[in-house]
This record gives sequence, structure tokens and C-alpha cells, in this order.
Amino acid sequence: MPQPSPTPPAQDAQAAVPGVRFPVFVALVVAIAFLMEQLDATIVTTALPDMSRALHTSAVDMNLAISSYVLTLAVFIPLSGWFADRFGTRRVFMSALALFTLGSVLCGAAQDFRMLVATRVLQGLGGAMMTPVGRLILLRSFPRSQLVRAMTYMIVPAIIGPVLGPPVGGYLTTYLSWRWIFYVNVPFGLLGMLLAWYLVSPHAEEPDARFDFVGFALFGCAVGLLQFVMEAFGRARPGWLLAAALACVLLLLGVVRHNRTRERPAVDLGLLRERAFGIATLAGGLCRVAMNAPVYLLPLMLQLGLGMSALQSGSLTFLSAISAPGVRMIIGPGLRSWGFRGLLMVSALACSCILFGFSLVGAQTPHGVIAAMIIAYGAVRSTQFMSSNTLAYADVEPERLSRATSLGGLLQQLTVSFGVALGAALLRLLSPQGPSPGLAQFHTGFRLLALLPLLTLPVFLRLRAQDGATVTGKTAARAAA
Repeated sequence: MPQPSPTPPAQDAQAAVPGVRFPVFVALVVAIAFLMEQLDATIVTTALPDMSRALHTSAVDMNLAISSYVLTLAVFIPLSGWFADRFGTRRVFMSALALFTLGSVLCGAAQDFRMLVATRVLQGLGGAMMTPVGRLILLRSFPRSQLVRAMTYMIVPAIIGPVLGPPVGGYLTTYLSWRWIFYVNVPFGLLGMLLAWYLVSPHAEEPDARFDFVGFALFGCAVGLLQFVMEAFGRARPGWLLAAALACVLLLLGVVRHNRTRERPAVDLGLLRERAFGIATLAGGLCRVAMNAPVYLLPLMLQLGLGMSALQSGSLTFLSAISAPGVRMIIGPGLRSWGFRGLLMVSALACSCILFGFSLVGAQTPHGVIAAMIIAYGAVRSTQFMSSNTLAYADVEPERLSRATSLGGLLQQLTVSFGVALGAALLRLLSPQGPSPGLAQFHTGFRLLALLPLLTLPVFLRLRAQDGATVTGKTAARAAA
């Protein structure tokens, strides 16, 4: 009796792009680009006081230097998929690196606040193209059976970047100048462009495809309003927030209606109807929002709640990056034993436990215990991120891959900003009268965040055994047995 093939031949159609040299080195080039983009999302935070003095503005207004970068990333990510198909992944990736590097130079040379904001937008535009197209290069350079390996190069920089940002920014600002937090990108950008030219082969699927500018404009406005609601929650008048939220919903409904008339919409929300992609992106995204909030909350709790110095706080929070590279050793055996459904549910439960555990940290908690909790947080966060991202692209058809990476990258970027914004909103709501929140407010905030991963459990239960079988190595027949 003939044995069933472990994977159908068509499933590995994406084995590698013809002409790609050394896929591992291609992955490292893309990983450097990811790390640059993620570092710049948070590296500015510790330098804000110095920057405000140099640019003659208030530290409060300097928040625009962060939000303008993040919002530009989110709004312009949908352009990346069409650009990659129209002009080729290598050309777009190199152009994005060049734009990001140029924006970094101009940010470092900014002479006033308006110039800084404008150049941060330019930098964000480069990052919006760089990350999804880099993800697309990775997905086209590795077979589906090695998708976990490819995702390691993608997720690890995304996890450790926001963690490394504050200590690196603090060091450069203290010992050099705040301008060096931007100049440090230049050698990496130039090296990335050189290696991308040599290692990545040009690829264009549909050179005659037309871009859906109407859908892009509708979705971009909706994302902008949603980001405004998250950032202004607890500060702006409720009427303004309600009006912005309602306008956001109407715009999203307009996008759904508009997409019905388009063969290739700018933002392919129809991908969310695909079971694996939709569950991994939406339910996994809710977990990511909860697990991204401690990037903002934890350093503040250690300093404001426990009285640690900035150096002590940074030394502890940095430990969450230690466990990220070793997650690959957990993902493979976990998928083989439990599949995506089991691994995602276990990691969601672990996320909730870790967040609740932070609410038990007090003044008498030894630093060694706090360090162990932060290391465990990094491991759980990495496991959840990598497993959900791997599942998202495991079953996507090759012709929709560029649109899937655009939509997935956009939503992933929003989970970072939403997590930080949610953490800040909780603190504002829990301590409306005080000048700064106390330890009790942080504890309550972490307990509320711990509820979010639990909401994803019924959704993850909808996954079937064959979802992501090309990655786990399980066929439907083996899974049923």
C-alpha cells in the first residue's frame, strides 16, 4: 500500500526564488533592516528631554516625534505589496533602505522641531516599505517546510528592538549626543543596500497591476483616526473620541464595500476570512497588544513604583531580550507535539499568567525574582509572536502573499502602538488626580491586561489540525490518526 506523501508537491512551490544566493545571508540582511526599524520606534524615548532642549520645545510636544513615525509606518504599509509586485522586491527593498537611511541623517541634522517631525515622517515612509517587503523576501527565499526558521529571523528583531531601544538611546545620549541615535543607522543602511544588491534577486509578479488609491486613502484615514483615539484616550473630550471612533468605523465599512468592486484591493481584508490567517492575525494580535504594553508599563513601574534608577530599570527590562533567540528551540518541538492550536492556547495562557505575575511584584520582591519573571516574559512573548506569525502565512496562496505580508505587517505594527497606548490609557484612568501613578495603579493595570489573552482561547479553539500542516509536517491523515 503506497504511503501518503508528507507534503503535497504544490505546498513547497515557494521553495526559493530562482537566483537567490545564500538564503541564510539574505535572512540576516532582512533581520538587520527589521532591527533598525524596530529600534527607532522606541530609541527616541530616553532622549526626549535632551532633544526638547536642543530644539527649543517642550518635552510633552516631543511625543509627536514618536507618533508621527509610528503612524506613517502604519498608514503606508499597504503600499508595499503593490510596489513589490510592480517594481520588484530587490529594488523596493533597497529604495526603502536608502529612504530610511536618508531620513535618519536628516533627523540627526534637524535644527528645529518641525524639521524633526518632517524627517521622522520620511524615515517612517522608508520603514513602511522596508519591513513588509523584507518579510516578503524571506517568505520567497525559504520553503514552507522551513517557515519557522524564516520567521525566527523576522520575529527576533521585532521583539528585541523595542527592548534595546531605550537603553541604547540612553547610552548614546549620555556619552555622545542625541543626534547619534539617528546617525547610528547609517552604516547599517549602507551595508544592507550593498548586500541586498548582491544577494536578493529581482522579482516582479504583475508589472501592469494598478494600485487601488481609493481603498488606500480610505484605510489610511481609518488607521489615522484609530491611532488618534488610542493616543488621546483619557485626555481628549469624550465627544471628540466618540466622533473619531464612529468615523473610523464608517471608513472601515467603506473599505469593505469598496473592496467588493476591486480585483486587487490595496488592503485585502478578505484575507481575514481565511481561517488560519484571520485567527493568527486577529486573536494573535490581541495577545500582542497585551504583551506589548509592558514595554511601556514595566520600566515605569520599576522606577515610579519601586524607586529604581533608570540604569537599574534598563538593566532588568533588557533581560527580556535574552530568551528571544532561544525560542526557535521551543517552537519546533511544540508544533510537532501540539500543533498550532495547542501551542497558541498554551502560550496565551502563559501570557495571562506572566502579566498577572507582574501585578504581584512589590517593594520586598528580590531583584533576582523580578529578573527571572522578565526573562520568562521575553520567552512567552517570543513564542506567542512567532507561532501566530508563522501560522498567518503558512497557508496563504502564493499569488496573495504580497498582500498578506502588507496587511499582516500593518496590523503587527498597530499592535505595538496600541499596546503602548493602552498601557498609558490605563494609567491615566486609574490615577486621574495624581501627578504620577503609584504601585497599586500599576498592579491594577497589569491585572486588566492579563484578561486580554484569555479572550483569545475560544478563537484559537476554532483552528483545525490541518491548519499550517506544511509547517508542522503533519498531513490531514496523520493529524486525524
